Amino acid sequence: MSHPVATELVRSRRLLTGYFAGLGVVMAVWGARMPAVQTSAGLSTADLALVLLAAALGMVIGLQMGGRLAQPARLPALLTGGALALAICLAALGTCRSLDSLLVMAFVFGAAHGVLDLAVNAAAVHCQNACGRPIMAGLHASYSLGGLLGAGVAAATAHTSHTVLFASVSATAMAAACATTRLTRCVTAPGPEPVHHPGTPGPDERRGLSRPRLWLLGALAAATLLGEGAAADWAAIHLHNLDATAATSAAAFALYSAAMAAGRLAGDGLTTRFGTPAVVRTGAALAALGLTAGLAGSTIASALAGWAAFGLGLSVTIPSLITASGAGGPRAVATVAVTGYVGLLAGPALIGAIAALTSLPIALLLPALLAAAVAGLARKALERTAP
Repeated sequence: MSHPVATELVRSRRLLTGYFAGLGVVMAVWGARMPAVQTSAGLSTADLALVLLAAALGMVIGLQMGGRLAQPARLPALLTGGALALAICLAALGTCRSLDSLLVMAFVFGAAHGVLDLAVNAAAVHCQNACGRPIMAGLHASYSLGGLLGAGVAAATAHTSHTVLFASVSATAMAAACATTRLTRCVTAPGPEPVHHPGTPGPDERRGLSRPRLWLLGALAAATLLGEGAAADWAAIHLHNLDATAATSAAAFALYSAAMAAGRLAGDGLTTRFGTPAVVRTGAALAALGLTAGLAGSTIASALAGWAAFGLGLSVTIPSLITASGAGGPRAVATVAVTGYVGLLAGPALIGAIAALTSLPIALLLPALLAAAVAGLARKALERTAP
């Protein structure tokens, strides 16, 4: 590898690490201060649900737009433009004091999120192919760590106006995006002929994806993100129902998130050594068994361990699915992402409906069963096959 190319790839990876981390911070700050948004605008629970739905619809449209626009030459502009738009929207959301204004800004915020999410993942696939070795899990780990940082900042500033917090985070994000504008061209820097690593598509396999395989990747993404949504919305309630304290209940999702970040930090090395299908299959099996055992144990300790195992086991699944979809180009990445977010958005409500008919532990078996399905289908979805 020539020295100039190596330097560009290092810069590209560092830049993308920053973008993933920044995206995690922004989304965590927005989510953590949602109660303040609701109170300041006088929203009912139904009103807040509409705001979140508007953001979700915007994100789906943003992902689709990003898939159409995210050609390599346009990635630098999409990264900078998406980051600036997301930051501006966050600041604007902090000033909204009515349902109508929140609906409009939440939709635009979601669209900007979708464009930026697609752009960073498409750029990550390009960078990984140029590097010739797995880096996707590590990049997604920076998103998880950014989320933990954002949640920490939101907690530390709990007595500060959310308007001030949103404006401060927005200003920081905009300054970072502007400061790195000249560096974004490195995300499309050419690399050497990729060195094939086990379990990922080889050079002759990157020409496209068959439609059945593309939809299988999307289905596995939906199954995985349904589990992530379940952890975000139901882990604390699960612990609360076991008579855990408020702090211990909140620790369930924190343990899940920390375990996921740790798994992603180790994921690239494991993928290089054992191959993508084996790592995803083993991890998903761990997630299924861990959550099932945590639900069956009916104790606080077993529940906490179960959620931690669930996060660790699913940690490399989404990065691996995004990598595989990259063989079909940005539109394929968008398809898998949109399908996956259907699971993320619909999953918590589905679990709530099942819990209303049965019980929460029984309802939470659904993400465990889906993790088992991911384990069973991982080889078929991720093994090297001709397009």
